[in-house]
Amino acid sequence: MHQRRLGTGGPAVSALGLGCMGMSEFYGAHDDAESIRTIHRALDLGITMLDTADVYGIGENEILVGKAIAGRRRDVFLATKFGIVRDAENPARRGMNGRPEYVKAACDASLKRLSVDHIDLYYQHRVDLEVPIEETVGAMSDLVNAGKVRFLGLSEASAQTLRRAHAAHPIAAVQNEWSLWSRDLETNGQLAAARELGIGIVAYSPIGRGFLTGTLKSRDDFDEDDFRRDSPRFSAENFGKNLELVSRVEAIAANKGFTAAQIALAWLLAQGDDVVPIPGTKRVKYLEENVAALRVDLTPDEVAVLDSIFPPGAASGQRYPDMSFVNR
Repeated sequence: MHQRRLGTGGPAVSALGLGCMGMSEFYGAHDDAESIRTIHRALDLGITMLDTADVYGIGENEILVGKAIAGRRRDVFLATKFGIVRDAENPARRGMNGRPEYVKAACDASLKRLSVDHIDLYYQHRVDLEVPIEETVGAMSDLVNAGKVRFLGLSEASAQTLRRAHAAHPIAAVQNEWSLWSRDLETNGQLAAARELGIGIVAYSPIGRGFLTGTLKSRDDFDEDDFRRDSPRFSAENFGKNLELVSRVEAIAANKGFTAAQIALAWLLAQGDDVVPIPGTKRVKYLEENVAALRVDLTPDEVAVLDSIFPPGAASGQRYPDMSFVNR
């Protein structure tokens, strides 16, 4: 497995990570046994970076990941997050909390669920506009000094917030949605700021929440509890428009003997050695397909063609129903 460095002074991790969110929630039915097999297979293939959060499954995903890595902690660069607050009695309700006392309590709770003594990369999942970022990062820095956390990150933070946070304590990585159909960070200053500061970019949903696989042909492909049913880009109004764009990626993939998902990942990997995609899956077969994307060699002309198919803003519909919680 190729390695990439998170930021100019950050750690080396596998060129592809594994997003674990869907193993516990959001994408329909889940199977813990298959998810654990998937994590074990990822480690066997050389993937080191595992990504979870305290909010996924309201703690259940961290417990699952902790079980999966028991006995293999040295093989894992473990990333988790705090900051989104959910109510178990009303999971759809969301809040943000970046208060220092909450940061420290959330870290202790995550360590317990994960059954580890430290977290390699600790992200603020979403910025709390009610708390100065310097106060939140100050508390995160205290966790580094206490040996509970090794490196710090932010997710969906604006360029201004990144600069303020990095001035308070070095930020190793910023996690943003980035794929052929989600290119906001290229035009809103986030990518430029990260590169200016030497911060690594961790790209979540690099296959467009499964849409760029080309296997989703209808909204009927989703389980009843799949959150994509309520996503603007998967709405009845936008689904067909976006499907037409994906069909052009499929044509390129067919010509090269790869899948559309592999081409989408290869495009993202070609954006720079500071980019680490973390495609999520809960099945071994899709994990192996994703890892095979590392064998795709896109020419500059092919990258340019993909850019022309999916220029920034080409996808129909917003990324989230409520975009007020990103680029904060």
